[in-house]
Amino acid sequence: MAFEEMLVHIPSLRRYARLLTGSSSHADDLVQDTLERACVKWALWQPGSALRSWLFTLMHNLYLNQRRDWRHDDTHASMDDVAEPAYEPFVQASEQMDMQLALDRMSPALREVLLLVSVEEYTYAEAAKILNIPIGTVMSRLHRAREQLRGLINHEEAMSTPSLHLVKR
Repeated sequence: MAFEEMLVHIPSLRRYARLLTGSSSHADDLVQDTLERACVKWALWQPGSALRSWLFTLMHNLYLNQRRDWRHDDTHASMDDVAEPAYEPFVQASEQMDMQLALDRMSPALREVLLLVSVEEYTYAEAAKILNIPIGTVMSRLHRAREQLRGLINHEEAMSTPSLHLVKR
């Protein structure tokens, strides 16, 4: 049974979830929710298709749902109420910390594409399928994400990229 095959993908799911959420505990919750959803929806997976991509699609959809639900939950503080993390460019713990801080400051739409293509090594077409967006959108978001990341890592102000808005088709 390919059910055990899911276990092989847990490290990459956790890595992607950690980079998406910026928090180990939220990442663990997201991975657990993803695996639970996969168990419940197992009949929808088509044997012979890429299990890893299917799991990443489930995770992406869960992440978007959780973000949407979180925004509508009045018990959470508004992002405007939360102070920016103290960050001094001259005091660097490590390059990895700089990268994490830069990723945390990126918009979720740009970060998702960057992580799928650059970290998880999905092709543009695979990333487009996981995110349910056109391949051209993946390419343009990836370009903007790389530019913004360069600016953030070089301790410049974030490149002025227009915020992305979902447009209903």
